Amino acid sequence: MSCQEVHGTRRRSPTDVAYDLMISILLGVEDLADTRFAISPIHEAVLSLRVLREPGLYALHLPWRRSVLGRLDAPGADLLMSLVGPDRCVPDFLTPRPASFAATFEDELATVRRTPPDVVRRDVLAVYPRGGLPAVFQEITADGDETVLALRDAICDRLHRYWQAAIKPTWPQMRLVLEADTTYRARQLAVGGARLLFADIHPNLRWQDGVLHIDKMIGRHHVAAAGRGLLLVPSIFSHRPAPPVSPDEPPMLAYPCRGVATLWAPTPTADATAVTSLLGAPRARLLHLLAEPLPTVEIARRLTVTPSAVSQHLQVLHATGLITRARDGRHVLYRRSPLGDQVVGQSAKQ
Repeated sequence: MSCQEVHGTRRRSPTDVAYDLMISILLGVEDLADTRFAISPIHEAVLSLRVLREPGLYALHLPWRRSVLGRLDAPGADLLMSLVGPDRCVPDFLTPRPASFAATFEDELATVRRTPPDVVRRDVLAVYPRGGLPAVFQEITADGDETVLALRDAICDRLHRYWQAAIKPTWPQMRLVLEADTTYRARQLAVGGARLLFADIHPNLRWQDGVLHIDKMIGRHHVAAAGRGLLLVPSIFSHRPAPPVSPDEPPMLAYPCRGVATLWAPTPTADATAVTSLLGAPRARLLHLLAEPLPTVEIARRLTVTPSAVSQHLQVLHATGLITRARDGRHVLYRRSPLGDQVVGQSAKQ
């Protein structure tokens, strides 16, 4: 599932002809019943390398790209950038089939570390089908698996550091967007079956007579799911549907996730009057006050109200996640949560 994107607005070159091909997946009744979703952090890390390599083709992710460039070490980045081929392909072994709905990056990286040397060699060479292999990969064409295994381990080490610097800081937000997509797609499947599920994933995807067609691919083959089901993997950094390149792999489809445009958008500025209208004046004043941890009695003193009145408002704000609480000796301290900070936003400065 490494090669998937050629933008229609770009001038066609002779190498683009291969993208006119199609991959088809035959899905029986049992396969549709076994259609499921998974979220893959290693897919996002690997596919994001293309954004760093060719920023002009991925304008939507430019805010993310600008935020991570300064955190990358040059030697490691050079090796990772070499994994993106001239057709924006990456080696298939770096995007293994997710083993669970939400595997950790470490678990998926462990799978990559177990890739046999012949598969590593095959997949790296497939990224450069017309030659021009970068110097860092030249030695894998020679005999001997030790060199290939050393390269595989070096890639994994660099990829782990890249995950820590570039993806992990924003992974919680990414995961929320991905999970929201799976919830939407699952509802589409429940309400309208396969036809509705595949209707709005991407224009290159067609569902017809029990066969899922993926157009504009680099290969042409027909795969029968044959009871293996279909695994759907939403992706932040994918722009086209991407099944496995090899027809021998179990049916899987990575596809562009909904709501990506909201991921890097700046947080809207809160308005003080709007916060008051939403919460009411007493709770809005209380939320503004709790920029620092305070006990109930101190809050009551500052607001010149009774502790019981304060407690009622604190219960509501805590139940909605706008404040947190923690015990400190005999006192319970209350403070604004990250969500509460977002609600208050810039209104605290106005």
